[in-house]
Amino acid sequence: MQYGPAVRRRQLGAELRALRGRAGLTSSEAAAKVGWHQSKVSRIETGRSGVKAADVRLLLEAYDVQDPHRSELLFSLVGADDPGTGRHHWWKAYRDLLPATYRDFISLESQASWVRTLETTVVPGLLQTPEYARAVTRAALGELPEEQVDELVEVRRARQDVLRADPPLRLSVVMDEAVLRRPVGGPRVFAGQLARLREVSQLPHVRLQVLPFAAGEHVGLIGSFVIFSFPDIADLDVVVLDHLTSSLYLERKEDLQAYTEAFNSLQVQALSPEDSTDFIAGLSDGA
Repeated sequence: MQYGPAVRRRQLGAELRALRGRAGLTSSEAAAKVGWHQSKVSRIETGRSGVKAADVRLLLEAYDVQDPHRSELLFSLVGADDPGTGRHHWWKAYRDLLPATYRDFISLESQASWVRTLETTVVPGLLQTPEYARAVTRAALGELPEEQVDELVEVRRARQDVLRADPPLRLSVVMDEAVLRRPVGGPRVFAGQLARLREVSQLPHVRLQVLPFAAGEHVGLIGSFVIFSFPDIADLDVVVLDHLTSSLYLERKEDLQAYTEAFNSLQVQALSPEDSTDFIAGLSDGA
C-alpha cells in the first residue's frame, strides 16, 4: 500500500468543506438539505469516515456544483487524480510529470499546518535552492531531458510558497550533520544552499536543528521521515517514508505515536536552533 485511505478522504473532505463554505451554508444547514445529521457532514469533511459516491453527489447538488468540478470530486473518491483544494491547485499543471505518490505528498504538504521532518541525506525540499534542487534531481533522475528537469525544479520552488502563505506553514526540521557535509552541486552551489539555510532559520515559523555526529547513535538512523499535521484534525496526522520508486504513508495511531516520539527525542539530541545556525555559519565560513 503506497498511501492509506485517509489521505484521499482528507483531500475530498477538505474540498467538500470549501464548497459548502462557498455555498454559504453551515454544516447543519447542509445536513438538513440532504436529510442527514450534522455529525455525518462533519465526519466526511474531516476525513473521519468514508463516503459513498451517491453521498458526494447529494452534497454537490446541495452546493449547486456543476461539472467538471463534480466529476473531479467523484474521481477523487474512487482513487483517481485528486483535484487539490482551495489555494493549492498550482501543481495540477504538472500532473502528467509527477508520479501519483508525489502528487499525494504535495497535496498533503499544501494542506498541512505543521510539518516535522528528519532528513539524513539531503536538505529538505522546502528549503532547497533551485541550483541545489537541480543537482539532487539530476542525481536521482539523471536520464531526464533538461526540460523535464527544469519543470521538476520549478515544482520544488512552487512548493516553497507554503512558507510565505498567510498563515505560513509551520516547519520543524532535524537535519543530520551528514547533510551539511555533502557538497551537493559543487562548492558554489553548496555555499548558496548554506546561505539559504541561515536565512530561513530566522523565520519565526521555521525551527531548524542540526543533529551532530557527536550525538552518536540515535533513532534517526532508521532513515528520513516526514510527519504532516492538519488544522482541526490532529488525529489524522500522516507519516511519510520515501523509497526510491514510491512512498509509504502511515496513518495508524501506534505508528504516529512512534514517529512523533522519535522526532521529539531527535530534537532533544540535536543542537538548539541558535547553535544550529552558528554551526551552519561555521561551515559557510570554511567553504
